[in-house]
Amino acid sequence: MANPRLLIAAALATAVLAGTVPDTASAQSAAHRHIGHVGDMFNGTPDNMGLLAAAQAEAEVAAQHAGLAAGSEDLAGIQRHITHVLHAIDPSTSERGPGKGYGLARAAGGCAQHIGMAGGSDDASDAVKAHSNHVGTACQNVATWAESVAEKAAAVASATDMAAAKALAEEIAAMTQAILSGTDADGNGRVSWGEGEGGLEQAATHLRLMKEAEGLG
Repeated sequence: MANPRLLIAAALATAVLAGTVPDTASAQSAAHRHIGHVGDMFNGTPDNMGLLAAAQAEAEVAAQHAGLAAGSEDLAGIQRHITHVLHAIDPSTSERGPGKGYGLARAAGGCAQHIGMAGGSDDASDAVKAHSNHVGTACQNVATWAESVAEKAAAVASATDMAAAKALAEEIAAMTQAILSGTDADGNGRVSWGEGEGGLEQAATHLRLMKEAEGLG
């Protein structure tokens, strides 16, 4: 009588040669793979964290230093902290800084791209299609605001007038808070995921709803 273990080993070997044993990566749906890039892990981010977490980490640094800049009472202090804001948004602007080294603009743009790819996948469910629009819109808001903050920050960095620099720093501080928590652009008393309103908080909420609907934990 043949040894059962040998029969199993032979069957597995035959299956591998025939390409019939699925691996985890190929078995995962395309939609879920891109959701994972946004919510769980992405190569190249700090500690390979998900793109949304990378955006949140950089945004927290930017908001902290924008607040310090707005509260500074001298031009040098404003400009020092604004340089730190710039580093968190785009680390290529300076060799050193308190940012995580990936950049808010890059991370938010990556979120919008990959969640859009999830929603556009052939195997995307109705829940993925709906929530990917919500997450993607909020992330695109953040990317757009980050670009605007970078422009204002560059103006502060080269400013010679204290009053003008402080006014811009206060605008930047407000914008970094909107990046984190969204903003009630239409004044209806709530912050939605929609264009011009949703920030990282709203993106995270709808990513969670999407993952729950998909059983992704």
